[in-house]
Amino acid sequence: MGSPCHLVLYAEDEPTARSVAAEAVEDVKALEARYSRYRPDSLLSRVNRLAVEKNGVVVDEEMAALLDYAQTCYQQSDGLFDVTSGILRQAWNFSGDRLPEQRDIDALLERVGWDKLSWERPVLKFHVPGMELDFGGIGKEYAADRAASHCLARGITAGVVNFGGDLRVIGPHPDGSAWEIGINHPREPGKLLATLSVPSGAVATSGDYERCIVVDGKRYGHVLNPRTGWPVQGLASVSVVAVHALVAGSACTIAMLKESAGPDWLRSLGLPALWMDVDGRIGQMK
Repeated sequence: MGSPCHLVLYAEDEPTARSVAAEAVEDVKALEARYSRYRPDSLLSRVNRLAVEKNGVVVDEEMAALLDYAQTCYQQSDGLFDVTSGILRQAWNFSGDRLPEQRDIDALLERVGWDKLSWERPVLKFHVPGMELDFGGIGKEYAADRAASHCLARGITAGVVNFGGDLRVIGPHPDGSAWEIGINHPREPGKLLATLSVPSGAVATSGDYERCIVVDGKRYGHVLNPRTGWPVQGLASVSVVAVHALVAGSACTIAMLKESAGPDWLRSLGLPALWMDVDGRIGQMK
């Protein structure tokens, strides 16, 4: 999943907990094998190769559901949440100290845009050669929801799934108390911005601090605007609480993409949320 992942489960005995955890891990590994952009043998890589052909490619029900969700996110974000924008990573090296050349970004932007593909269930077709789908913005959260659902189906009613800081709470501690979820401060490493009490549901966070570079005193985070190809500015961190990790994750990412308009958009959702802008101002919806 490209980040540390943890399962914390309460069960009647340790063998049961280990068995259920192992099953959940295997399911997540299978999801990664299907949708990893780094594996040339993944289903996603195969779809990306075939979607440019004349008749497009027929996808299965699970990928169709993910595409439907991606289309909804694109519409709800006014085109800012775009699963075709992952190729912009080719221009950005967040482990280095240099900004990309504009000409390299411009060349990639020619292959970015949900409006440059056709999606008519179950057929996906790219209209521009070299386009790619990248489920990095929803895949980890989808996997967290799947893992939680598997645990619930196997009788685990208390626990938490943590995939790289995006969490799905299966249920409260056996004594009924909520899980205390710490939200990292985006500018002060080792310090918490807040602690959220979550008995069930999901918490996801998006920010400009985990993967970023600082050039000439300016921070450039990994959340990229699909229209410009450049990192978004305005918000340093956004956390959202929702029933499902998939919703929480896409909501906080869309808020980051909307920059200064992100807080108002979050208010329109009515979901509990916490954010801090690049000037240090903190906002919260409970």
